[in-house]
Amino acid sequence: MWLDDLHLQTAQTFCIDRKADPANWEYKSLYRGDLARYKRCGDVCLGLDTRKQHIIWEDSPRPKKKARKRDDRYYSSSGLQFLSTGPVPVRCRECVQGSIPVSGTNSFIPVPDWAEIESKSLGTVTWFNPLGIYDESTALWLQGKGREEPEKQACVPSDSSEKINWVNMAKVEMFNRMLREDPGNVQTWMEFVRFQDELMQDPSPYMTSAAESEKRKRSRRAVWEKKLAILERAIESNPDNVELKVARLELGKESWEPSNLVNEWKKVVFLHPNNTTLWQRYLLFCQSQFSTFSTSKVNGIYGKCLSTLAAALDGTLLSHPALPDTEEAMLAIFLQQCHFLRQTGHSEKAIALFQALIDFTFFKPDSVAGLITKAQVEFFEPFWDSDEPRFGEGGARGWRVWMRQQERGGWVVLNEKGDDEDEEEDGEEVTDKTLPKWQLWLHVESSRDSKHCLPWRADKAKGQTEEDCEDPDRQVLFDDIGSSMFKVSSPELRFQLMSSFFQLLGIPTGFSLPPCCLNVVLDDPGVFDCGSADERPLSCCPPPAAGVSTIGFMPAMPNARQPVSHCPEGEDFIQTAFHQALPLFTGKERSELALYWLQYEKSKVVRSLQLRRKKQLKSLGKRSKKLAKNLLKEGENRNNLSLWREYAHLEWLLGNVEDSRRVFDTAIAMSVSQGLQSSTLCDLCFLYSSLELESVQSVSASTTMRAVYILTSLALGITYSPYAGEVLPVNVLKARKTYERSFRDSPTHDAALTGSQRPGQLISLMGCFALFQYLTLGIQAADSLYGQAAERLVGLSSVEKAQPKPSVWRQSVMCALERLTVMHVRLLGFHMQASVYPLGPVRHTLTHALGQYPGSLQLWKLYTQVESRSHDASRARRFFDATARSAQDLIVPRLFAIYAEERRKERVDAVQRADLGILYNTFPETGLTNRIRALFEYAVQTEAGAHSVLLWRMYLNFTVTQGNIEKTKGVFYRALQACPWAKVLYLDAVSHLPGQLQEIIDLMTEKEIRIRAPLEELEILMED
Repeated sequence: MWLDDLHLQTAQTFCIDRKADPANWEYKSLYRGDLARYKRCGDVCLGLDTRKQHIIWEDSPRPKKKARKRDDRYYSSSGLQFLSTGPVPVRCRECVQGSIPVSGTNSFIPVPDWAEIESKSLGTVTWFNPLGIYDESTALWLQGKGREEPEKQACVPSDSSEKINWVNMAKVEMFNRMLREDPGNVQTWMEFVRFQDELMQDPSPYMTSAAESEKRKRSRRAVWEKKLAILERAIESNPDNVELKVARLELGKESWEPSNLVNEWKKVVFLHPNNTTLWQRYLLFCQSQFSTFSTSKVNGIYGKCLSTLAAALDGTLLSHPALPDTEEAMLAIFLQQCHFLRQTGHSEKAIALFQALIDFTFFKPDSVAGLITKAQVEFFEPFWDSDEPRFGEGGARGWRVWMRQQERGGWVVLNEKGDDEDEEEDGEEVTDKTLPKWQLWLHVESSRDSKHCLPWRADKAKGQTEEDCEDPDRQVLFDDIGSSMFKVSSPELRFQLMSSFFQLLGIPTGFSLPPCCLNVVLDDPGVFDCGSADERPLSCCPPPAAGVSTIGFMPAMPNARQPVSHCPEGEDFIQTAFHQALPLFTGKERSELALYWLQYEKSKVVRSLQLRRKKQLKSLGKRSKKLAKNLLKEGENRNNLSLWREYAHLEWLLGNVEDSRRVFDTAIAMSVSQGLQSSTLCDLCFLYSSLELESVQSVSASTTMRAVYILTSLALGITYSPYAGEVLPVNVLKARKTYERSFRDSPTHDAALTGSQRPGQLISLMGCFALFQYLTLGIQAADSLYGQAAERLVGLSSVEKAQPKPSVWRQSVMCALERLTVMHVRLLGFHMQASVYPLGPVRHTLTHALGQYPGSLQLWKLYTQVESRSHDASRARRFFDATARSAQDLIVPRLFAIYAEERRKERVDAVQRADLGILYNTFPETGLTNRIRALFEYAVQTEAGAHSVLLWRMYLNFTVTQGNIEKTKGVFYRALQACPWAKVLYLDAVSHLPGQLQEIIDLMTEKEIRIRAPLEELEILMED
């Protein structure tokens, strides 16, 4: 407001406030808000004579002290930037000025020597510089001349302070040139994408400002956008390449919305419906998306995948023909689907899938064999919906017989009444009601998982109907399995289908899971169990499918033990399935199925021995021996040396040593004429001599004569008689010559692999020859022999690579070399138990084999067992790290690296917390804890470890041992984001976080994870 606007006199413009302010009485000065403030621009007052007058201001500012800049430490951002900056290229002045590249015979760039100039001799003595004290510029000034302007050095700046990484700049130019000349090179595009991470760690070669370089370095968004732009440009140049499109989708996980990402995946799958590798990646993506995951939805996507690929095989998918090895990849996807259902808890659907595909494959009627897959499935649906027993159930006759009888008018149904007595009750599920609610729920849930793993079928003899099923989820409808049916025409794949079914039931077979699903299905902590390798180092045979939980049993972390056998219904199902499967095969395949059956019974005996259950061992022993005798009575099995070997080993395990020797001697006498040409005879003699060698306490000439006699008789091939107490030295020499000749005649890298010269035969021969050399000449001879055999197998690997692409489960040189290394290490381990021997040869053998085949579970078990005896962990840590970096697509090396550190921490904690009387050390060792946590974090960030159920279970258990509940919750929810289908993760969370029981069960219900014991039913059981 202005004075002119008031229209008042000047005297009345101001007013006087007569009301006192009490704040002025209480404080020494006025309130700072009532005072007018201004900022003085200087200390000079206008109008004063500065020569005579001066004003001293009370609030004159003191001179600021200049902050002393400290030198940067090595961990500072500028220090890290300097260390990551590449070297500046050095070029001679002539090349820089002339822009001529360095050429000639010199292998280095000549740099002129540095001439140090002292301050006292800056010039020379001349008429204008008589004392020689002027420098060059002063001398030129005295002459009236000026300094010549230096030529512009526009080629390469020599100042290294600009921190320009010329090495990375050269790589960028190289990639641009290569991609411009050959845009169809997909590997170059992928390398250029991976190079962006390395490039962004350094300052950009196109930025001279250090601040801008540092800002760009920290910007992950810029790196992501650049990678995405490169991949989009690569896809424009290669529109049909699937690898580039999958890499783009994997990159999109970081920033795209889940709905957009799902739509992009659907577009790519729609454009390439016949690509099996793309389908496998898409299925893993769908089952690992927590926000959109549900069991029924993912199971439907599996069915759509198999039906689409089946149409491609039939030729009905006109736009995309079937690619090579599609049928084999479909079987791998089918196995992945079955294990997915097993891990979600829907074991009934997993078994029903195998039952349906086995009936669809082996019992197909001839009248529909020529139709396409879709039409065959329509004919198969009435059979599945009928009351006819399926494969593995009592009285099953198959689809073919059922359809033939339906054409004749159907079956004559007999009203067979069942027993008057009802089924035996299983007893009370809740035995101790004083336990906490979460423990009771885990007990009931696990017991029902074991008892109700088979699909429920109505028993017509007892008058049951579908309405009598208390749990509707136990019934498997045709809609759940119909879309997953496909043709399996190859005889090898048919046998693999049957073997995979028995392997799902917990029966050890000779086939391993395909690599595409091995990282995902590993969920059993028993993968680290070495079994009885310490007690029986030579004859111990661990199951090949370790690490995968048996259907119907989900072991909890960390110390839960798998039961010896299934429930009675499960055991009857397995026995019936074997009886029905044996007539479907002939020859070698039939013998292998019989061998799997006997090995399963023997594995239950071994399990009972480990748990020391004498009553159960006695009944299992009688049952196993009866099965072995019945199998050997069959005509096609009388000369089956594999069955004879398992029967003799079974007798030895039961403590019947003399009976076992008689069985061994009978088998050898029956087939000794085959000599070293028979691999099964070599395996039998190797096991026999190994058992004899393990039974003695010391390795000496007198105690090992029986083993030497067995191996000598095998090589000579003469009439065999039981050991009588002596071995002639002449026969030992003859046997050694025979072994050497057989090894010399074995296939080399120049020989072609034939049916009679498989790598497995060489391994069987080498086992007997090396053990013979060990018993007669010593450990050095056996060690040298194993080394020669390994070189021979490496030579055979080049032959295998030149052969047509083998099956993913087929016996190969890799499996043979793995078996050879296991035999080699076990022999060295046995010798170390009997005498003093260094760890160096054992460690060298294992590291060499694991460097070539890092996915071998048996070799990693042996390696961790060997390194546990060493006090120096640095060597093992370096090897674990190098192997994990080289095998990025495998999770096995990282799992065993973490396991080795955890075992080391247990030993350290046991020593530190040991009661030593006066000294009682309670200080924790935190270095290993931080290292284990770092290993877990690195592992879960890799592509192979992000969806590994076993890795997340180990991480969850580790956080529980640290006692931090909040971190345990965080790890659990991170695990669900990556593996929402794994029921064992929910069960582990209930045991570790009992207060979250209701929340966890709600999550399981939302994601359709199988729940067999609802909380409402549990409360009723607790009240009863």
